[in-house]
Amino acid sequence: MKKCVFAGTFDPFTNGHKDTVDKCLGLFDEVVIAVATNRSKQCMFPSEERVQMIEAVFRGEERVRVLAWDGVVVDLLRAEGTPYYVRGIRNTVDFEYETADLDASRDIDKTFVELYLPAEREHRHVSSTLVKNCIAFGKPFRDYVPAAVYEFLRKRK
Repeated sequence: MKKCVFAGTFDPFTNGHKDTVDKCLGLFDEVVIAVATNRSKQCMFPSEERVQMIEAVFRGEERVRVLAWDGVVVDLLRAEGTPYYVRGIRNTVDFEYETADLDASRDIDKTFVELYLPAEREHRHVSSTLVKNCIAFGKPFRDYVPAAVYEFLRKRK
């Protein structure tokens, strides 16, 4: 069975993130979505809520598993028994960041395989930061997040 890990802060989970997972489901038997703790970021939503939002998006999809992770990705890959780490890429800034991360991860584990999946044109401008800014300033964000995330956030207010 082929399994991959897709990790991020997902604060919140966007349509671009969902598109990346959907692509993974076409390539892998199982997708592990890891809601990561990034100590350099101030998250708007606690990890438990981010997990709940993502679980709601993929309710009924048995090949998707969501978990919270506080550690380095190579340890998560080892724990999951897979070398495949998927990254969504929106632009060259993402590519540069992910490539630096890849180099550091390969220093720790040579079996690490990072797969870049380019964002679709309609999602390239969408980021969790954009969604958080829309929420903070009372601007519409429904088109940027999956319906289940939108409903979760609407009810949370």
